[in-house]
Amino acid sequence: MITTVVKVKLPVNESLEIKKMRLEPEEKSCDKRISIVTGIHGDELEGQYVCYKLSDYLQKNIGFLKGTVDIYPALNPFGIDSITRGIPAFDLDMNRIFPGSSEGDMNEYLASQIIKDVAGSALVLDIHASNIFLTEVPQIRINELHEKTLIPFAEEANVDFIWVHGASTVLESTFAHSLNTMGTPTLVVEMGVGMRITKAYGDQLFKGILHLMHQMGIWSGEDPVVKKPEESFAHKDVCFLNAPASGIFLKNVVHGTCVKKSEQIGVIVDPLSGTVIDEVKSPVDGWLFTIREYPVVNEGSLIGRILYD
Repeated sequence: MITTVVKVKLPVNESLEIKKMRLEPEEKSCDKRISIVTGIHGDELEGQYVCYKLSDYLQKNIGFLKGTVDIYPALNPFGIDSITRGIPAFDLDMNRIFPGSSEGDMNEYLASQIIKDVAGSALVLDIHASNIFLTEVPQIRINELHEKTLIPFAEEANVDFIWVHGASTVLESTFAHSLNTMGTPTLVVEMGVGMRITKAYGDQLFKGILHLMHQMGIWSGEDPVVKKPEESFAHKDVCFLNAPASGIFLKNVVHGTCVKKSEQIGVIVDPLSGTVIDEVKSPVDGWLFTIREYPVVNEGSLIGRILYD
């Protein structure tokens, strides 16, 4: 059943509506609810495929559903329509205004009503993509303040990597931090690249969601086998690669592969002179989980991230 989470009036007799798909059996044997959320940033589209696939699959196999599944594909619908990261016309990152306020402006009101609707879920997956510059392996990022609660869920989500990061004040205004602080477990998923859909990653996360649902008693159908993820705590095991010069970056390896110390990750070239300006080499043995996707770089631009071996 499709329902409206929040609706606000706009000029010229228009309105902004944020909707969700609620799926539940006629007779529930499990009172738990899992919420799948995406579209906070309008240029991150990887979650759209996951929402489509999950909604389609569950509707076709509704007899195996024991609890409630809420799917929110577009928390920032205008951003998605205009391929804009933030909320158009406001120059505002929606993921910096939570938990919002019912007495605030339009955007704060929207945020408060979204939080009100999602709060109380047994688990929330907040699905993001990388930006247009980088591509990421499927990973879950966890604030160290909530790692004890979230890591057991994350380890069953069929992602490649769990990255526990240090606390930061900017995170206090995010959707996930707001819900976690309220006691609603929320996992932040990052995967793929901005403005694109990587179906293989979507299929991987879809299996992880089914597995989590099965473990929680919400789903009695297929229980996919999930992989054991790599894990890093508070940036201690992560090496950042930055461009040593400006130019066009041509990569030689793909993300998700193991690299050796001094191995060439790629080169930075000058198309005009036809010369190689500099090389980008791995400073360590490890696993490359992020790689530059957009080829134009300036000195200091992020090229990749490596998990130390």
